[in-house]
Amino acid sequence: MSANFAKALGAGQGRLSRPASARERLIVGLDLPDCAAAEAMVAELGDAVSFYKIGMELVFAGGLALAERLVGEGKRVFLDMKLLDIDNTVAGGIANIVRLGATLTTVHAYPKAMRAAAASRGEAALGLLAVTVLTSMDDNDLAEAGYGESAAELVRRRALQAREAGMDGIVCSPLEAARMRQLLGSDMLIVTPGVRPQGASAGDQKRVLTPGEAVRAGADYLVVARPVVKAERPRQAAEAIVEEMAAFS
Repeated sequence: MSANFAKALGAGQGRLSRPASARERLIVGLDLPDCAAAEAMVAELGDAVSFYKIGMELVFAGGLALAERLVGEGKRVFLDMKLLDIDNTVAGGIANIVRLGATLTTVHAYPKAMRAAAASRGEAALGLLAVTVLTSMDDNDLAEAGYGESAAELVRRRALQAREAGMDGIVCSPLEAARMRQLLGSDMLIVTPGVRPQGASAGDQKRVLTPGEAVRAGADYLVVARPVVKAERPRQAAEAIVEEMAAFS
């Protein structure tokens, strides 16, 4: 684990502390078609949200420049790149993400890629998250892709490999969060997408829980996109999620 990243998150005695408030635990995914829409959403959410995820869709529409602007405005940015390539390419990607000033980024949980990312990051204040199994995938999807393990088994194996490779945390379904917290203890972050407020559509997500259930299961950060950015009143939707998390914290 990077000492500077641990310090940035408020570590104490070698362990990562959880975010200080429920509001800090919410990461809103700017899963929007262009930067104009994303900037409008950030303005609408105002001080209700301090942490944003920028993923592939927005990166290809100028999202890296937006990430720099958000960092310059004092926001935290989770640059969700899901890196997987030869070691040298992963290392170069991480070096550039460090320069962007992102708080978190993702690497697919293949041991060589994770080791390359951790070595390139060094002591920079960038948190590295291992993507275990995408929350849009279930056991049938894994079988179709040629895996002989269930989603739960594959998440467990990759979480242990992430810890060995020097990653700071994992991304997993909230359904696996409790087991992963027991397995990993408090030394690694657990970040969960696939969070849906009560009554919200699951969309293409297959392994989901509500925000309160995810927090109770041991998740440190919740990534929520469509239930906020597609809501009729996005700020109100974000505040409701924060309130539910606070009730379970």
